[in-house]
Amino acid sequence: MNLLALTVAVISAAQAQPLLVTTDWLAQHLNDRGLVIFHIGDQASRSTYDEGHIPGAQFLAPLSEFGAPRVEGALSLELPSPERLDSVLEAKGISDDTRIVLYAARGYYSPTSRALLTLEYAGMAGRVSILDGGLEIWKREGRPLTAEAPVVSVGRFTRTPNATIVTTADFVKAHLEDPAVRVIDARDTLFYQGRSQNQNSNGHIPGAGSIPFGSIIDSTGKYLPPAALRAAFAQAGVKDGQTVVTYCHIGQQATVVWFAARVLGFAAKLYDGSFQDWSRQALPIANPAAKP
Repeated sequence: MNLLALTVAVISAAQAQPLLVTTDWLAQHLNDRGLVIFHIGDQASRSTYDEGHIPGAQFLAPLSEFGAPRVEGALSLELPSPERLDSVLEAKGISDDTRIVLYAARGYYSPTSRALLTLEYAGMAGRVSILDGGLEIWKREGRPLTAEAPVVSVGRFTRTPNATIVTTADFVKAHLEDPAVRVIDARDTLFYQGRSQNQNSNGHIPGAGSIPFGSIIDSTGKYLPPAALRAAFAQAGVKDGQTVVTYCHIGQQATVVWFAARVLGFAAKLYDGSFQDWSRQALPIANPAAKP
């Protein structure tokens, strides 16, 4: 096989990796060379990792490790600079041939999908998956756990940013009536309908459909089956061939719906600034509860 054919084969294999993997899949691939597993939580929940995690998994707190430094008055939870992301990924042992599986601990579903989006933003599309059901499913099935943290060697990562998966208020504003684009609000319906006690979060972007992020994850922590996901998207007005643009409060919950759209095969973008950015710019807001 010549070099070009080998390169194509490697790329094709990477692209064939599923966005969602099962516990059976992970158990079979647990010792694969080049596989990096991340236990997703935050610093306050670090004890769940220390008490027992999937063998080989590293602890990752994406809100602090994958986020831009907080700046007074700036938007919350923005993507980090490429340079910051490079250093974090390499310190975690990520290289150009690394395959990554993320799993949620204790219901950290939206930080997990946010971590996947960040990794794809860095250029790792096709090489990152989420373990469906997370740690709880793994434990319920009686699979092995360990309290031992893996020894990690520094990786060598070549950045190939993919900025097309995130977008801005200007894009959303320009495509509100575009039949090729469907904007989806991923917040709880209380906010979408304008019934929240937080007046700054009431209402929604005009014309946006509603898919609350928690409604597409079942009681076991798994994403709904494809048929049920497709029905939820159809009910929100999403049609085949449309690009789905998701938003929430600050760009985290919306990644759950963004991820589900990807699983269904839709082109999808995250409006990263989300409703925080939209409302700060005094852009139009539809508020059903405010109508006389």
